[in-house]
Amino acid sequence: MVAGRVVPVSGARDNRRVQTFAHALRRALALTPHAEALVCGDVRLDYTEFATRLRRLHGVLADLGTEPGDRVAIIAFNSIAFTELYCAAPMSGRVQVPLNFRWAAPELTYALEDSGARVLFCDRDPGPLADLVDTVVRIDTDDYESRLAAAAEIDFDVDAVAENDLAGLFYTGGTTGVSKGVMLTHRNLVANAWNTQFVQPMTTSDRYLVMAPMFHAAGSISLLQSIFVGACQVLLPAFSPGEMLDLVERERITQTLGVPTMVAATVEEQLQRPRDVSSLVGYAHGGSPIALEVVRRGIQAFPDAEFIHLYGATETSPLLTGLPNEGELIDDERARSAGQPVLGCEIVIRDADGAPLPPGEVGEVTAAGANIMAGYWNKPDQTVAALRDGFYWTGDVGRLDDRGYLFLLDRSKDMIISGGENVYCTEVEDAIYTHPAVLEATVFGIPDEQWGEAVHAVVVLREGAVADERAIIDHCRSKIAAYKVPRSVSFQIDPLPKSGPGKVLKRELRAPFWEGHDTAIV
Repeated sequence: MVAGRVVPVSGARDNRRVQTFAHALRRALALTPHAEALVCGDVRLDYTEFATRLRRLHGVLADLGTEPGDRVAIIAFNSIAFTELYCAAPMSGRVQVPLNFRWAAPELTYALEDSGARVLFCDRDPGPLADLVDTVVRIDTDDYESRLAAAAEIDFDVDAVAENDLAGLFYTGGTTGVSKGVMLTHRNLVANAWNTQFVQPMTTSDRYLVMAPMFHAAGSISLLQSIFVGACQVLLPAFSPGEMLDLVERERITQTLGVPTMVAATVEEQLQRPRDVSSLVGYAHGGSPIALEVVRRGIQAFPDAEFIHLYGATETSPLLTGLPNEGELIDDERARSAGQPVLGCEIVIRDADGAPLPPGEVGEVTAAGANIMAGYWNKPDQTVAALRDGFYWTGDVGRLDDRGYLFLLDRSKDMIISGGENVYCTEVEDAIYTHPAVLEATVFGIPDEQWGEAVHAVVVLREGAVADERAIIDHCRSKIAAYKVPRSVSFQIDPLPKSGPGKVLKRELRAPFWEGHDTAIV
């Protein structure tokens, strides 16, 4: 063993390792060197041009003084530059850190400080964030392109980066009020590419529309897969349903994925102002549950497309299960499931003591596979809690039927998924509690037709204090990202209901909102 790697017998060639980002590019260049690789606006790159720019970006990273293992942060809309950074940083042994541009300044500050990023690439004025890194490179000016033009090409040594080397830190909300950097390796993300190819297969002739933000797993889920098979990726910088449909028609898009709110918006737009979407044969959705009525209308709006339900988490790179051919199952009980485990994953339902449960029994969803994260950056205790006995404990509650279909029923984690974004309740509660009029507060998700779940707060005011819904919402808006801010607030005079140990009984408070729903994750 050397530095945590298995060394082959002297003189022998290790033919088993084909699990790094650089291998994906090498395969694409062998298959389709002159086929289109990326399209964004008026810019079009074939795979040879793409590879040249990636090698120059490797040179830029070297010129900036970064070394393998250094973290490189990105705050940007979907773009050619974002895609290049997503690829070139790991290919060169660096670690990409894509950050949510919707976060408030304190959240971005925490992630930059926690990751120890040395360089920040961004498409906006970074403001005080510039003081947290050695160098800022602006994508929205000529800074990025001029550095590329001046840099030497440095090739990617496929033997210098191992499959278990860290490829990225992907920050997700934390139950303690701070984000967690999910450590994903080359092995994790390549395994996800293969898992995705199993449930939403593509070939060199496919044109994949990236419409979800690339800092989110829904935006980057098929990036490596597309490169491996030599497909073209068409990038939508910022989502709007009309622009999405225009791109499908103009670029003859064949495959895409969106969070349910995006799917719902494009369905309504297509039904009201139809475009030629006959090229679209695969429309996946993930990030949060979708209403079956949206799928029904989607089948009407996109009659040539196969709808595919994907389930997973940032910690699983992200894919765990898939439900293809939703249209054929729309009147079947299985339509309410998250599908079956993808080829490279094992799903086990466990009780509170960790014992596996038989089909039909309800427990926590745990998962194993090559796609499971290495752990949480700088958080060993939370890593140990999440990774047990070789499995990742998702915090979701569900059951498997006798055919291996996974039905999600609830969340054991205190988390809301609104519009595909994870919102951790304690983070919102922390913001509410900083309001001087608030004595007690609790936050949970309630059904929302547009967002799947909406953030709702219940507040008890201090005696004699005055505050209304608008005051609480405005206060939160100054503390946390907009998508985490409560969409509604209710007030009560009595103390919040609590269990014997003093834990707020959220289930009791949210039950009236979920009456008539057969799952608390819809």
